[in-house]
Amino acid sequence: MPNSNGNYINGSDLLLKVGGKAIGHCTSHTLTFNSETKDRAVKPVASAAKSAGLWKGKGVTGMSISISFEGLRFYDETENGFSEIANLWGEGQSVDVEAFEREDSATPYVSGKFIIASLEETSPAQDDATYSGSLENDGEPTTYPGKGGASQEG
Repeated sequence: MPNSNGNYINGSDLLLKVGGKAIGHCTSHTLTFNSETKDRAVKPVASAAKSAGLWKGKGVTGMSISISFEGLRFYDETENGFSEIANLWGEGQSVDVEAFEREDSATPYVSGKFIIASLEETSPAQDDATYSGSLENDGEPTTYPGKGGASQEG
């Protein structure tokens, strides 16, 4: 859905849920789609130039999604803030995660089980207390680009 900036997606319109609730007072989140690869080198056919053997093929041997997020600590948090996510981390179990567009919250573009891999709190003197964390997929996600769900293309 275009906004006042035309067809550019505003980062505030992309939200992240952890354990069924949106991350409260989130300042940013980043999704990283990772591919593990291996090189495949072959000898060129006799009729090809020697230089043909310099170019290696690539194969995908594994895929993963990692998500990082940052937020502000807030006394009257009604969504998932540091305390709520810390409790989820302390359970040592995977959690349901969804990344979705605010206007189309019923159709996530990433969803599935993720492990809370890290959670960090920063409390500088005379400044806002913040927190950050990272998530790693636990098995194949239910929805990701190329496998069901919504696309992020305008």
